[in-house]
Amino acid sequence: MLGQDARATSKVAPETPVLRGIWLTRGKDGRLTVYVPGEGGLRRWTETTPGGPEWDAPDLVPLPELTHLSVTQNTHAYVHFAGRRERPADGGGVTVDIVHAIQYQTGRPVAAWHSLGNPHKEADVGARFGDPTVVVTESGEVHIVVRNGRGGMMVRRERADGKWRGWEDLRCTRIKEVPAVVVLATGCLEIFAATHKETLHWAQEKPGGGWGDVRRSPVTVRPGSLAVLETAPGRATYYWTDPEGGVVAYREGGDRMPLGGEPGDGAHAAIRTDLDGIDCTVLAHRGANGTAVVGAGVTENEANGLWWSDTGVPSRETPALKHDARGRVVMAVAGEDGTVRVSRQTDGPGLSFEPWRAL
Repeated sequence: MLGQDARATSKVAPETPVLRGIWLTRGKDGRLTVYVPGEGGLRRWTETTPGGPEWDAPDLVPLPELTHLSVTQNTHAYVHFAGRRERPADGGGVTVDIVHAIQYQTGRPVAAWHSLGNPHKEADVGARFGDPTVVVTESGEVHIVVRNGRGGMMVRRERADGKWRGWEDLRCTRIKEVPAVVVLATGCLEIFAATHKETLHWAQEKPGGGWGDVRRSPVTVRPGSLAVLETAPGRATYYWTDPEGGVVAYREGGDRMPLGGEPGDGAHAAIRTDLDGIDCTVLAHRGANGTAVVGAGVTENEANGLWWSDTGVPSRETPALKHDARGRVVMAVAGEDGTVRVSRQTDGPGLSFEPWRAL
């Protein structure tokens, strides 16, 4: 099999990687939407009424030739999509650019995709441009964070007038996989990335401002497992899978906090919710046996551990988590056969889920 560098310079255009993932959003009308890649684009299911339990028949959102997709929402519940587009280049190899689009209302068409380009002029380096992560600040400015073709970190952000600034180079090397990015209640962004031997952490000095110096920590991360959640006003907790196994929580400047569990490949989903009057964090991942696993514990009280439960439902991706219109946690998974299932938190004490519903 050709490595990534060899593919980029090959005279034969490689087969485009298959887009994977599952996403849950909640519209301004309170209805949830599930997105899963399928033939021809994104399959999209939407609740018939806020809080469910019924869902409309799926429709299809056309996509460009994407190898990766990131999805987020702004304060108006607009859904922002950022993707890595890979197309065969003349003479062999591939050309890569980052594309962005918006869905303004639940169930409505996605606006036209537009390209944000690729900062690299050299074809082989540009072909290695990474997978984007998109976030939107409370002021409405879109930020897209990408590992560049040399293993560094790049940011492109939208100005207040809707125009895009140029690519910003955060000047580092050897980054692996997709970074974790969060917008805090302060309006500032944090970016957290991993190399093969350490983690790198950037924090904006003020909303819309610069990034300051990178902070490094000699901890290691299983590639592709990073996640982040704001667990107190202005403070983020990062989650990942330890290379030796088990889930880890980390806050900048502290020590790693083991959370147990037996995660498989992939990232973690994280959400805060009220359980019996207590602020709790819920995590979900694809377990080592290929099924969806969920865990819950008191927010920022990792010393007391997390309660883990294997749902037994096959999941080829990291499960998606979202609150519905009634504030209940909803989990969505996609099986290896493409079947999408959702489960909703029950009204009883603690964290328990209703039987799974296949869409």
